[in-house]
Amino acid sequence: MLRRLLLRQARRRHCSSSFSSALPLSSPTFAVFGANTGVGKTLVSAGLAASLLRSHAASPSAVLYLKPLQTGFPADSDAGFLYRRVPALVRPSHAAHLVASIDTLSPAPSVETPSPSREEAAFSYDGEGKAARKLLACRTLYAWREAVSPHLAAEREGMTVEDAHVRSLLAACLAEGENLGKGEGDVWKLVETAGGVASPGPSGTLQCDLYRHFRLPTILVGDGCLGGISGTLSAYETLLLRGYDVSAVILEDCGLSNDKFLLSYLRNRVPVLVLPPIPEDSSDDLTDWFSESSSVFGLLEDALRSFHLKRIQRLNSMQRKTKDLLWWPFTQHNLVPVDCVTVIDSRCGESFSAYKVKDNKMMMIPQFDACASWWTQGPDSKLQIELARDMGYAAARYGHVMFPENAHEPALRCAELLLGGIGKDWASRVYYSDNGSTAIEIALKMAFRKFSLDHGILLDSDKSITNERNIQLKVLALKGSYHGDTLGAMEAQAPSAYTSFLQQPWYSGRGLFLDPPTVFIRNGTCALSLPPSIQNCHLSPGDKCFPSLAEVFCNSRDSSAAADLYSTYISQQLSEYSVSSNTEHIAALIIEPVIQGAGGMHMIDPLFQRVLVHECRDRKIPVIFDEVFTGFWRLGVESASELLGCLPDVACYAKLMTGGIVPLAATVTTEAVFEAFKSDSKLTALLHGHSYTAHAMGCSAAVKAIQWFRDPSTNSNLDFDRMKLKELWDGTLVNQLSSLPNVKRVVSLGTLCAIELQAEGSDAGYASLYARSLIQQLREEDDIYVRPLGNVIYLMCGPCTTRDVCTEQLSKVYRRISHFNPIH
Repeated sequence: MLRRLLLRQARRRHCSSSFSSALPLSSPTFAVFGANTGVGKTLVSAGLAASLLRSHAASPSAVLYLKPLQTGFPADSDAGFLYRRVPALVRPSHAAHLVASIDTLSPAPSVETPSPSREEAAFSYDGEGKAARKLLACRTLYAWREAVSPHLAAEREGMTVEDAHVRSLLAACLAEGENLGKGEGDVWKLVETAGGVASPGPSGTLQCDLYRHFRLPTILVGDGCLGGISGTLSAYETLLLRGYDVSAVILEDCGLSNDKFLLSYLRNRVPVLVLPPIPEDSSDDLTDWFSESSSVFGLLEDALRSFHLKRIQRLNSMQRKTKDLLWWPFTQHNLVPVDCVTVIDSRCGESFSAYKVKDNKMMMIPQFDACASWWTQGPDSKLQIELARDMGYAAARYGHVMFPENAHEPALRCAELLLGGIGKDWASRVYYSDNGSTAIEIALKMAFRKFSLDHGILLDSDKSITNERNIQLKVLALKGSYHGDTLGAMEAQAPSAYTSFLQQPWYSGRGLFLDPPTVFIRNGTCALSLPPSIQNCHLSPGDKCFPSLAEVFCNSRDSSAAADLYSTYISQQLSEYSVSSNTEHIAALIIEPVIQGAGGMHMIDPLFQRVLVHECRDRKIPVIFDEVFTGFWRLGVESASELLGCLPDVACYAKLMTGGIVPLAATVTTEAVFEAFKSDSKLTALLHGHSYTAHAMGCSAAVKAIQWFRDPSTNSNLDFDRMKLKELWDGTLVNQLSSLPNVKRVVSLGTLCAIELQAEGSDAGYASLYARSLIQQLREEDDIYVRPLGNVIYLMCGPCTTRDVCTEQLSKVYRRISHFNPIH
């Protein structure tokens, strides 16, 4: 019955497509990893279990031992070893009653299992006082007959197991294990892996990666034999590289004093414990060895208790300490109660692991990161590990090296990939910086210099300024745009909440800001909305409604009435501006291609932006694409210029360029722009830079991310023939969302799906708190971490996120919005 229940729970979790099981933290749970096979993991598990059950205290009342993968079964059964040996090792000094059980949940067809496969035995121990109730549950999750690595056994015996199934069944067992103690005390849970830290699981995934979703605190069983120091430290570093916490290292004394070196090397980092030599006589039942080792296991138990207690204390204090010590960006602290602070313990792929206390139970709960951590995140769990590895290599090889007049491989390789990808056929130079806002300021400097040279403001001979005092260079930009937080970048955007006197008292708005037409889905129809400044009397219904989003991007619209309307409007605005001032020049066009991010996730009509670019080209106004948000597959293509059907002179990239794992930005430009800075004087060079320009770790991360996203062998979402992402958001569900009465518009493109709620007055716009209760429900009840833009809710995934995961999250949002009734 228990087996059927656990397998059914695991199947339900697996069918949900994303790993979303909460991990209880009320009682300690540890993973037992080994530096290699045969180092004594099972002996450590047995000795620790006996030490825990020997305790006079009610806690722990139970020990759950889980062996997810077992080969050589049933002749070799680690769960069977604990089931047989631990009761004889307990021997408490007080009265106790122990019930031990063993179960095998999913054996391979080749395994000859005893009938029944579940056994149970009871043991009573004499002593003083009322008998304490104790329980030992030993479970094998998957078992194969041949004594080889799980990936070989699975292949040879015809029982392959997906990683998701292993994780789901393990999660079900860990959750069910909370009930073993029946409320009488803690339930300690031990998860013993197979082989070494990097031994493959049944699918071939390394076990340190297979179990990373749980990030269980780890007991590392080291190797005391010759060469064991190297193997133990390699295993230790491998675990750290993947974000595990190693709570203790324990190893056998093989007479080589390995423990002394490890204790010295790992001093102040992790406790190192040494066990007496293990008898080599196979007939020895190890009773004496366990007796001699009992004090060591007692120390291990104390170390684990201390680790667990400190971890819980720290997690419980983080909300209050964060409120008292930190200053969040874009956040009004008065609106964030202490208990609404999200404590993020780690992330794995698309999900946070967030610490929560629900119904007085401490839990680690996966939350889908629906804002892609401020639009930076793209890695799945596999890429996350690859990025960590490459960055570690770069840090160890380079640290940081200064960049002017120097070369290093990560910077050069990254530049080659940028120019062969997003810059192909137009760009020839890459200028590195550290964040998107700075990349924009660099782009503005580039564009202004090129404009000045082309329009005779600079003398070509030495690039001196002809009449400096009477010249003001400004930008052409769109209302609702946002190009960064630094003062110069803010000058290149229209007035908004971000540029108010409260935020930027120096703001003057150095530009001409046009009102753009937008495109969105409403009632299942893709519609065009024109601003009041653009007269629409000449547009037919066919020009304002589209059967699909693909029609919006179609180049055939270039000869439409809408194109003529846009051209007339833009020309008129530019002409009026140039007549009004002889000293002010529109010296650069800067746009966020297709989607305005921080401005509210508005889709600008690509035809309008295409016409805008052509009009600026005719006037020799350099064109800047701000692709900090839109670049690297965020909109379903590597560069949004592919959607617009036109190219810039300068483009800015950041965020997804490194997979979001480390800050790095690049301003990419043409050779003509570069030539505008060349002369024999250093004063004409681009005098802009950062200490961490072209940081080797950032460039290495970018190289890996760029290659990963555009390779169909690593990104299954990529339609390689068209070099576009497949549709990630279910079209039917998107249309249903757009038809809800409390939804104003929906924008769905690439990895983005944005929903604007119907709201008026103070309930609309960036300052709106209209969706506050909805956001709280999505976070607390649906395990989706959402951070809105006022009354705009959006979901954002990564380029590698599966369609099933996207559908799952969008379905949750649809259910919530369909029942949303804001309380004022």
